[in-house]
Amino acid sequence: MNTALLLKNIATHISLSHEEEAYFISFLQYRKIKKKQFLYQEGDVNKFQAFVVEGCLRSYSVDRNGFEHILQFAPPGWWIGDMRSIIAQEPGILYIDAVDDSGIILLLKTDLEKIYTTIPKFERFFRILAENALAAYQHRLIGNLSLSAKERYENFCRLYPSLIQCLPQKQVAAYIGVTPEFLSKMLNRSASER
Repeated sequence: MNTALLLKNIATHISLSHEEEAYFISFLQYRKIKKKQFLYQEGDVNKFQAFVVEGCLRSYSVDRNGFEHILQFAPPGWWIGDMRSIIAQEPGILYIDAVDDSGIILLLKTDLEKIYTTIPKFERFFRILAENALAAYQHRLIGNLSLSAKERYENFCRLYPSLIQCLPQKQVAAYIGVTPEFLSKMLNRSASER
């Protein structure tokens, strides 16, 4: 299991000794997940958080009309999970699946509690992640309420520059809250204006 990307992610907020790194790594599990394979489905209790090492995952809900609403993409270096399900250990409301063949590192909630006790600075690390995620979701919510589709698309491009060329337009449309047809027309109109 290659943990270099994960340890680099952690090092952006806290410093670990070699012993602390080894202890942390001892709890990690590596899993390969195929394109379109589910990590979780709506109704599953999320027992762990996932860190993407390679590929890309996404989290989304499906409304009663069958339309997907994508909450997050997770390219390499990103964490993903249904936070409410993880915290409360209750059935989740999100689907999490692989956009591409992916490699993920899993950290069980029960193991994370042990890590917090042994290495308290991990609480700081995950608090910073939670704060950043909350700020990003608030920013996105305000954007969805007040920005045009074109501005939401531009925000998407800034947030996920590595994904813009490889994701299907259908998934980009589901993330910014428009139909694939509308997105296609908008992009064609923008290209012709150049």
